[in-house]
Amino acid sequence: MMPSNIIKELQELTQTNRRGVDALFEAESELAEAEHELDRVEAHAFLEAQGTVADRQALARLEAADARLARDIAKAKVNRVRTKLKVIESEIMAQATMSKMMQAEMKL
Repeated sequence: MMPSNIIKELQELTQTNRRGVDALFEAESELAEAEHELDRVEAHAFLEAQGTVADRQALARLEAADARLARDIAKAKVNRVRTKLKVIESEIMAQATMSKMMQAEMKL
């Protein structure tokens, strides 16, 4: 691999990493909104339900099932973005290592 290719690859990975930070912010914002909606739906359902506390809690959980699913999907999205960012950071480190190895070879 040529030094110019390594530099180009590092630049592309750095740009991708920057976009990933924005994607992580978006995903975390969606997660916060989903958690807020879950709390709201569950609390409203609890207040509207009749019966014992245990009955009201069970009914509230049932009422909030769709909001809970949306929250869980938002969590999965955040985790996916974080994992992708870690992979990109590893690729950057690998490219930087290759660059240093090429520099060392050129000095020989």
